[in-house]
Amino acid sequence: MASRLSISAGDLTKVYLSRLGKVRERMSALGVDALVLSLGADLPWLIGYKAMPLERLTALVVRLHEQPVLVVPALEEPRVVPHGELFKVRPWREYEDPYEIVVRAIRGCSRVGMSDRMWAASLLKFQLNCTANFIPASQVTRSLRSVKDLIEQAMLAEAARRTDEVADAVIGGEINFIGRSEREISMEISERLLDAGLNKVNFSIVGSGPNSASPHHEPGRRVIGESEAVVCDFGGEFQLDASAGYCSDITRTVVTGEMPERFIELYSVLEIAQRRQREHVRAGVSCEKLDEVGRSYIENFGYDEYFIHRTGHGIGIEEHEEPYIVAGNLDYVEPGNAFSIEPGIYIPNLYGARIEDIVIATESGCDVLNNVDRSLHRVG
Repeated sequence: MASRLSISAGDLTKVYLSRLGKVRERMSALGVDALVLSLGADLPWLIGYKAMPLERLTALVVRLHEQPVLVVPALEEPRVVPHGELFKVRPWREYEDPYEIVVRAIRGCSRVGMSDRMWAASLLKFQLNCTANFIPASQVTRSLRSVKDLIEQAMLAEAARRTDEVADAVIGGEINFIGRSEREISMEISERLLDAGLNKVNFSIVGSGPNSASPHHEPGRRVIGESEAVVCDFGGEFQLDASAGYCSDITRTVVTGEMPERFIELYSVLEIAQRRQREHVRAGVSCEKLDEVGRSYIENFGYDEYFIHRTGHGIGIEEHEEPYIVAGNLDYVEPGNAFSIEPGIYIPNLYGARIEDIVIATESGCDVLNNVDRSLHRVG
């Protein structure tokens, strides 16, 4: 499928340079002399390159007044898309010690931000060979990454559009449910996501019957029967050349026949609660308040003990990132925050339901990226 989105290499370089400038401003404000970015989303967010999760070290060294250096295994150098204005590449051979290379690059630094997702074994090696005070790199990057720029918003929208095509097929009866296993349905959804143009599938949850009451159910051999609820939660990653991939995430619940009145009521309550939360999104509202808007409505109907998770999570390069829409999070929503709105009600051993959309907050409301019908659909 041809992409509706086109971003030139020059545009990406400008975006990365802008992000680097903001990172250095934040580093300066926090008294951080250097960042060492390895595994995790900070690295691809800043330069578009994603480190392979191998035993060989990849690390981008960012200092306040020097060009960043990407220390990368020589055999992986061909994977690096060059952005000459942005960083230089230091490939290391198998006989070299990459940790010594990085330690030399941060010599003289007293406070260094290390990737939150860096393997413990790597961090321990740095601690043995460096006297700097290490802090999580997210103290620098978290607030910057949580506000999506226009290119990120476009990438998220494209990921959602392609995922919506599959969700439409789920609720529209294009996929047969009855008589097939959860695993078979999950595999078909995954294939359709790839056919829709996502470059990878992150997850494809299919929970049927009593398994629909397990929010993160692993699809198994259970065969779907008649008059059952089926929760389908799936998403993947959309990527353009030389850019980081951005994630999608949607949940729709369908039924395979007549359901008890209690389930119909449960779903109606859930649908209204989710709509109220979407309509309440805007800059300046607290994350806690967004959670409360839907949760209090669900509680009014006696389902409070069955809404067992937070309302939502941020989304971007990672499937789950800041901000988290949950009680106790007093942070205020900012324009450009992208996150899910996904309340759920789960009656153990009987059935459950969840409705999920991705939204991007604006000053006066939000852009809802998923546009698939949210009413309850019967499928065969």
